[in-house]
Amino acid sequence: MKTCSLFMFFTAYILAAQSPLPIPNVEEIDKLVEIENLALQNILETEINSNPIWKGLVAKNLMAIGIVDLSVKNNYKYAGINDDYMMYAASLPKIAILLAAMDAIEKGELEYTKEIKKDLRLMISKSNNQASTRMIDRLGYDKIESVLRDPVTKFYDEEDGGGLWVGKRYAAGGNTNREPMKNLSHAATAKQVCRFYYQLAMGNLVSAERSKEMLDYMKDPALHHKFVNTLDKIAPEATIYRKSGSWKNWHADSALVWGPKRKYIIVALIDNDFGEKIIRDLVVPIEKVLKKSRSLSRQKTKN
Repeated sequence: MKTCSLFMFFTAYILAAQSPLPIPNVEEIDKLVEIENLALQNILETEINSNPIWKGLVAKNLMAIGIVDLSVKNNYKYAGINDDYMMYAASLPKIAILLAAMDAIEKGELEYTKEIKKDLRLMISKSNNQASTRMIDRLGYDKIESVLRDPVTKFYDEEDGGGLWVGKRYAAGGNTNREPMKNLSHAATAKQVCRFYYQLAMGNLVSAERSKEMLDYMKDPALHHKFVNTLDKIAPEATIYRKSGSWKNWHADSALVWGPKRKYIIVALIDNDFGEKIIRDLVVPIEKVLKKSRSLSRQKTKN
C-alpha cells in the first residue's frame, strides 16, 4: 500500500513538473517588458562578465543573450544582455516563416497540405534550406513582413531595435526584401526571439491550437549541436523546443527547455569564429544564474 502511494505521489509530481505546453488557462499574459527582473539581470551580467572573452564580445556588440525563467507560475522573469541589438542570425529566423505559415493557414490563405507539413518539419527540425525556400515562395515576402510587423506581436519593430526578419530565400538568386535598419537578410534580436518563445509557450501565437502545432514542429530537434549538445548531457529528461542557425562566423541558438527541474527560455547570438562552442558553454552558467535568482527570491519570501 505504501509502495503504491509512493508511486502515485511521484507519478503526480512528474506529471505536474512536466505540465503540457502551451501553458493552459492563460487568458492574458504579461508583456516581456513587464517581467524584466533587476535581480536576475544583475546576476546574469555578473556571470557573463566573469568570463573575460565573453565580456569582451559583449562590449563590442558581438554577443547577445536573453533568458526567461518560467519555473514559477505567475512569477516569470526576463533578463538580457545586448538583447535589443539586431544581428545576422542565419537559419534561426526560420521560426518567422513558421509563424507566417500558421497565420496564413489559420486565415485560409494557405492550404495545410501534406507537402506543407513535410516542409515545415524539414525547415525547423533539420533546418533544410530547400524546404525553407519553398515556404518563402509560397508565402511571399509581403506576407512574412506583415506578420512580423503585426501591431499586436511586433516581432519586428524599429523603435525596439528591429527584431525577427526573413527577407531572402535560403538559396542563390531571387528577389530580396532586406530589413530597413541594417539591410540584413535574416535577422534577430535576443529579446524578440525570447518574446516569440514566451508567447508560444503561453499559446498566444495565432491561436492556442496553432501554437501547439508550432511547438510540435520545434520539439526534439534533429540537429544536436550548440545548446542541445550540452542539454543532452545535463538534462536528458527535458523536452527541448529549438531553432538554431550558423553561417560563417555568425552563430545563433534559441530553445525552450521544459523538464521536471528546468523551465526556461534561452537565446544567444554570437558573431565570432568560436560561436558554436561559446553557445555550448553558455548553458551551465545560465542555469547557474537561474538557480541563484530563484534562491534569492525564496530568501526574500522567507524574510
